[in-house]
Amino acid sequence: MNDLAVEYLEPGTEYGGSRDYERIVRAIQYLRRHATEQPDLATVARHVHLSEHHFQRLFTRWAGVSPKRFLQHLTVEHAKARLAASRSALELAGEVGLSGPGRLHELFVTLEAMSPGEYRAGGAGQRIRYGAADSPFGPCFIASTARGICALRFPDGGDGVPALERDWPRARIERSDKTAATLAQRIFGPLRSPDRPLALLVKGTNFQVQVWRALLKIPYGGLTSYGRLARILGQPSAARAVGAAVGANPIAWLVPCHRVIRESGELGGYRWGLERKAAMLGWEAARLA
Repeated sequence: MNDLAVEYLEPGTEYGGSRDYERIVRAIQYLRRHATEQPDLATVARHVHLSEHHFQRLFTRWAGVSPKRFLQHLTVEHAKARLAASRSALELAGEVGLSGPGRLHELFVTLEAMSPGEYRAGGAGQRIRYGAADSPFGPCFIASTARGICALRFPDGGDGVPALERDWPRARIERSDKTAATLAQRIFGPLRSPDRPLALLVKGTNFQVQVWRALLKIPYGGLTSYGRLARILGQPSAARAVGAAVGANPIAWLVPCHRVIRESGELGGYRWGLERKAAMLGWEAARLA
């Protein structure tokens, strides 16, 4: 995504700009690294080169809670509690089937998989518009077709336009930052309507699509583990394969692969960076507190 020039939102908008998020990430890194020391506000503010007042205001505007409260949402103990609380919801989803639409807070998401014929055709006949936009978790790359969003990625994954061309080699691909910005406002902004679901169009194997549909059933703010996800899918010995499918998810945030962690309560891996995963999990938890 290095070839995209991103026009960021100015600080003071709903979730601030890229520079704000960079400071948030540095603060989260510091808080997690020094969690046992319980650093005070002044210490963390100095680390990100801001006054206590400015840092407290910026962090609370972004997270909705104080830095100290945010850190509580990222402890292993808290993660284990969220794993336990989410178990029944995901198991119920497994019982009623995983093919229906999922719910992301107030935002409904529907997922459509390309047919085998379309898969082999490499996107022939599809028009894909891509662009850069801002988000609460830094600049992002969004691509969409007339049938739905087909990619939502962050720079850390190193998979912008080249990956799009690799995944959809015969599609007509063109840039439209306006389209991406409009979608970003629907995805991350305050105006969300269940009457206008966000459609996703994915290209993957049957197993990958099954895993991605299961991810949509994890409730907002909830967590599951790779092993539990494998059991819900009826393949208890396939935790490693499930992990690979989770890691191959092309649509970050909307297909919430960030909600899958280790049974131990540790974050595990994340394609777009562990600090971003921590930011997403804390951001969601703070909104349910």
